Amino acid sequence: MIKIKIIALGKLKEQYLKNAWSEYEKRLSRFCDLEITELSPFSLPDNPSASQIESALSFEAEMIEKKIPKDYYTFALMVEGKDISSEEFAEKISDLSNFGKNICFIIGSSYGLSQKIKEKADFKLSLSKMTFPHQLFRIILLEQIYRGFMINEGSTYHK
Repeated sequence: MIKIKIIALGKLKEQYLKNAWSEYEKRLSRFCDLEITELSPFSLPDNPSASQIESALSFEAEMIEKKIPKDYYTFALMVEGKDISSEEFAEKISDLSNFGKNICFIIGSSYGLSQKIKEKADFKLSLSKMTFPHQLFRIILLEQIYRGFMINEGSTYHK
């Protein structure tokens, strides 16, 4: 069974989002072994300077790097990443699974990911050009992972 790890800066706080997470975790349990690693984002002032943001991203990159499993295919989630359809995403999951590759998704803080993490990623993925609340984005990612498995199964879930 494929292993999927999600590394995310920040924690889910709202109960309705925790409930959604639990629901998708349950649904995905028949397709993959899902693991979440939540890291604390670097604390910044309300109006940080560019150098403060860069320092924070660098600090976060060090934490992230330590949590990325060495043999996993890595997706960095970022607005400037590549847009792909749900079907293309499903095909990517299927191909990786067929080659025995496990998957790691990295979700940065509200300031994104450091250039170092972006460069290390096997695939730079954008789920949308729109901006979403950080916590909700994690649920959107889980839904798309689930949708990918359902597409690969030939289910009517994806119409």
